[in-house]
Amino acid sequence: MTKPVAVYTDVVDTDPAPGVELLERAGFAVRFARTPAPADIVAAAADADALLLGYAEVGPSLLDALPGVGLVATQSVGYDMVDLDACRERGVWVANVPGAATEEVASHALAMTLALLRGLPRLDRDVRAGMWDGTRHDLRRLSETTVGVVGLGRIGRRYAGFVRPLAGRVVGHDPVAAEVDGVESMELDALLACSDVVSLHLPLTDATRNLLDARRLGLMRAGAALVNVSRAGLVDHRAFLRCLDEGRLSGAALDVLPQEPPEPGDPLVRHPRVLVTPHAAYLSAASTLDYVLEQARNVVEWHARGRPVSAVLEGRRRGPGAGPRPALD
Repeated sequence: MTKPVAVYTDVVDTDPAPGVELLERAGFAVRFARTPAPADIVAAAADADALLLGYAEVGPSLLDALPGVGLVATQSVGYDMVDLDACRERGVWVANVPGAATEEVASHALAMTLALLRGLPRLDRDVRAGMWDGTRHDLRRLSETTVGVVGLGRIGRRYAGFVRPLAGRVVGHDPVAAEVDGVESMELDALLACSDVVSLHLPLTDATRNLLDARRLGLMRAGAALVNVSRAGLVDHRAFLRCLDEGRLSGAALDVLPQEPPEPGDPLVRHPRVLVTPHAAYLSAASTLDYVLEQARNVVEWHARGRPVSAVLEGRRRGPGAGPRPALD
């Protein structure tokens, strides 16, 4: 009997070995694309049943070249690298890993928030440059600040829970999520106008791309700061840099950039009031293992039972071992 085939399109920041072991125990033949370039993915996955993604992009032309693929499984909460419309048209399932790093990402955002409000990056630079004067910067009392949380899914709720005992007020905006205890719900424009720190916890979709455009950035309270551990595309960074350079905003802490890794001389990385980390908010030994295993488990469950554990998009194609779709009464 021919084994089902699972192909890793690319591997970034994680050791895939535990996932490979899980897949092989379930009867899969596992392969790796040489690079995430479409031609290399097609070469490795010509007979594949499932693709396991790092950051490789999946669109119509790749799917058409791989007609046997029934599942695309990301190794992240985000799935903006996958063309959902193309998958929907072809009956391909899409699965993500929604809960593996909730604590890590929320605590990273909290650390960034505290670093901005207490001026840690600038104070550190001053000391290293021979200056011993903390009065040069506007350091904030946490209990007198308002923190705005944009997006109240798993990570946004956890972040709100972390920051709530520290801040004077926590406000939130999410048009679909349920209300969160201790978080005052309001419209986005109102949140931007009253928050000292705005923390973004949203997926990147057509509806959220450039959510913070020039108009909305102009609504932010004078001297406010921005934290983004989600996706760079949520922010119009040219407009944001103008706000920083004009002194209307005090700073930002970013775990995501428009280009990763950034080019030498990237203005966001070089800006003295921007703290940047290398897309590391999700990282810990525990979370990386969970990401690898949950991605592989989505493939195994789709193969065995007809649907992945965490479906973003339901497809028509059944896993090779799932048998026919049950008849409806």
